[in-house]
Amino acid sequence: MSLRINDVAPNFKAQTTHGEIDFHEWLGDQWGVLFSHPKDFTPVCTTELGYMAGLEAEFAKRNCKIIGLSVDPVDNHNEWARDIEETQGHAVNYPMIGDSDLAVAKLYNMLPADEPGTSEGRTAATNATVRSVFIIGPDKTIKLMLTYPMTTGRNFDEILRVLDSMQLTAKHKVATPVNWQQGEDVIIVPAVSDEEAKEMFPDGWNTIKPYLRTTKQPSD
Repeated sequence: MSLRINDVAPNFKAQTTHGEIDFHEWLGDQWGVLFSHPKDFTPVCTTELGYMAGLEAEFAKRNCKIIGLSVDPVDNHNEWARDIEETQGHAVNYPMIGDSDLAVAKLYNMLPADEPGTSEGRTAATNATVRSVFIIGPDKTIKLMLTYPMTTGRNFDEILRVLDSMQLTAKHKVATPVNWQQGEDVIIVPAVSDEEAKEMFPDGWNTIKPYLRTTKQPSD
């Protein structure tokens, strides 16, 4: 089954470094970032997991949980976590899913549904597509999907930026322009008429084109 933005994130039960979880129950009413890795003890992913460990508090401020996944058993994850802390300077305190039967990777369309076997004997190259990021909203729907090549480290500052944008635009009838950063001007969505905008944005706005109106970022 292919997945698209606004689809319900498939639920699953799995073993993690924090014990067994039911994914939807674990998310609760929070946002979530699920990010996957082709294999334990791989160099680029080691840097990524360490960087996310350093950002965990920033995600927590935004009511967002982090969970990793690798197509290897949990025991391997625990050993890998020691390497990550040693080399990256941050302890991995968020859970890491052990997906040795490939079930979650298949459920999230990162591997074909008919992919045979288990993680045993597989290499990072055969798992190359298990390198995705999903942001999931409190309503359990997928808000973002990204898949990266193995040789390119992911930009998790960008994931944080996107989360800020999505949380802002979920509350206000605005969108965020290219390269937007927290605190910068935003776009009034075209569905809002000028009359409605007068009430919503009393400080006014700048009309660049009838369909392109910018205003100060609304406060919460």
